Amino acid sequence: MKEKEAEYVNREGKRLDGRKVNELRAIKIEVGVIPSAAGSCYLEWGYNKVIAAVQGPREVLPRHMADPYKAIIRYTYRMATFSVSERKNPKPGKRDIEISMVSAKALEKAAFLEKFPNTAIDVFVQVLDSNAGTRIAALTAASVAMADAGIPMKDLVSGTAVGRAGGKLMIDLTKEEEDAPDAVDAALAILPNSEEIVLLQMDGIISPKEWREALKMGIEGSKKVYEFQKEALKKKYSGDK
Repeated sequence: MKEKEAEYVNREGKRLDGRKVNELRAIKIEVGVIPSAAGSCYLEWGYNKVIAAVQGPREVLPRHMADPYKAIIRYTYRMATFSVSERKNPKPGKRDIEISMVSAKALEKAAFLEKFPNTAIDVFVQVLDSNAGTRIAALTAASVAMADAGIPMKDLVSGTAVGRAGGKLMIDLTKEEEDAPDAVDAALAILPNSEEIVLLQMDGIISPKEWREALKMGIEGSKKVYEFQKEALKKKYSGDK
């Protein structure tokens, strides 16, 4: 007898956690949470909890690593040892290094780095609690922290995961949805005003038709994240409580 496939979206169009396919998990952003940093941000996205801090622009050491034409972004992504159910090795692994590299490239697209030659902008991101989509949650927080640090930027970097579970396209996948038998999970980040894609990484196989629809959903979802980012920055600098 053929085993019944798991249902990730019911007949009412609701997912396992009650969201619609184009609906984000709850997002909370607080700006300026680390007084010693030039800029900082605390973010809760679903069960994810992330803190980001920015220092710089500052001198590059060793000096031969500096770029005479622009600042360099040094992005450090780490997951706390207690952020997942099984203790994580505190030593950075291949995944941490890869996420740090691609996230730095994404932020480079958003900042006017040519204004600060021979300097470095250091971005530190720590995942305190993890439940799917941490690289985008971290990048979202890092972008806000850079703006808080006063780094001139053409736009914020905003994003969300987009993919498929149980044959249904959706955004902002949970861990259960990422583990679906037919799962497709793509981390997507854009510059919202131009819709330029600055980060795109995908696991799984998807048809061109499905991808066109998924990409549209992802861009729309990323723009919703952008509104949360802007609101958090406005709240700090307008003095609203």
